[in-house]
Amino acid sequence: MMTVMEILLGLIMIFCGFMAIESKKILNSVIYLSFLSMLAVVAFVMMKAPDVAVTEAVIGSGLVTALFVFTLMASRSKKVGDEQ
Repeated sequence: MMTVMEILLGLIMIFCGFMAIESKKILNSVIYLSFLSMLAVVAFVMMKAPDVAVTEAVIGSGLVTALFVFTLMASRSKKVGDEQ
């Protein structure tokens, strides 16, 4: 049963990675990458590595996703001709 779950998790992770690369909108790519990172947390828990899972959850899913979203929103709010 665990092997089936591991294979299914791996396939979903591959799908999310592919969708993050092929997505036309940057925000969708960030969402797919965040989801991929959360699936990695589940994979680390299944491999009995809770310390790595917590680190991935905090840094990979939380901090990096927030950084991507804030950077994306800041770059969209600034217009090309604006100089400060």
